[in-house]
Amino acid sequence: MRVVVSAGGTGGHIYPALAIINKIKEKEPNSEFLYIGTTDRMEATIVPELGYEYVGLEIKGLNRKNPFKNFAVLNTFRLAIKKAKKVIKDFKPDIVLGIGGYVTLPVVLAAHSLKIKTFIHEQNSIPGLSNKILNKKADAIGVSLPSSLKYFAKEKTTYTGNPRSEEVINVTKVDKKKYHLSKNKKLVLFVMGSLGSNTINNMMRDILPKFSSKDYEVLFVTGKNYYDDYKNLKNIPQNVKLVPYLNDMLGVMKDTDLIISRAGASTIAEITTLGLPSILIPSPYVTHNHQEENAKVLENNGASIIIREKELNADILLQKIDLILNDTKRYNEMVENNRKLGITDSATRIYKIIRKLVDDK
Repeated sequence: MRVVVSAGGTGGHIYPALAIINKIKEKEPNSEFLYIGTTDRMEATIVPELGYEYVGLEIKGLNRKNPFKNFAVLNTFRLAIKKAKKVIKDFKPDIVLGIGGYVTLPVVLAAHSLKIKTFIHEQNSIPGLSNKILNKKADAIGVSLPSSLKYFAKEKTTYTGNPRSEEVINVTKVDKKKYHLSKNKKLVLFVMGSLGSNTINNMMRDILPKFSSKDYEVLFVTGKNYYDDYKNLKNIPQNVKLVPYLNDMLGVMKDTDLIISRAGASTIAEITTLGLPSILIPSPYVTHNHQEENAKVLENNGASIIIREKELNADILLQKIDLILNDTKRYNEMVENNRKLGITDSATRIYKIIRKLVDDK
């Protein structure tokens, strides 16, 4: 199979795209791939390093604060479609996949105009603008969360889950000793993404000392940008460990009792697949407040508790942690409710849809 894959901007789009690529390679080892992303976002570094053929489009997202700047954006969009058409014609794919981010819009539109089969995937509970537009153009659509189904054409949309799920299942559990943690104590993992959050880190410097009286341990991932802020603090309790980043995050999560995190699409996929209870602090700085909507899906199903960033303080955080860890019945229900929401074969489901589209062309 010859496949063009487009996804960009954040890991929440890129890693699901890579998970689909890995599944296609597993099923059809002789497949060939071309990845189309942006010229200046993280995929432009990550994807070529993995050895995939890569083409970057010069394109920006809409400027929601200053609409007058969108005249330039629309011009780059027009040029991006033109370049995408040429690249796709030259590669001659069997199918084009749009797995999220504004870069997918010109790519999938170009493929549609060339009468090439297309598949798009939505990771969040509320679709982004690109996927809303592509709803009518794509030949098949997959969604990570059942709450997204209502936004897309029923006859061609499937609840697939997030393709990251199968990779989560296959990851090896990390030994707690690696991070100087006890095997006999419960672990609370606190992470706000690879870069961290300035707002949350400012709060955590005051909150961390209050864990000293607790019988569980805390592994706090500060984010690379903020680790140095903690080096000179003298009041970090012994049951709190600090790291700037975890290269083996999924492996650590497999031996975690409770995670406190943002509510990005990949995070939701990971914790539901693992059946991991969570306290979610949605980022209020994302389009359409989609992280809070993601988190509500879990909270409404008894799988998580939400604390909004503006409500976060030490007392509320410690109270919610105790509420979950000290109530065995509630904890086990949260584990089970997460697993009910998790789909463990998402990439396989997506592969089958893609294969059928190619066979039917």
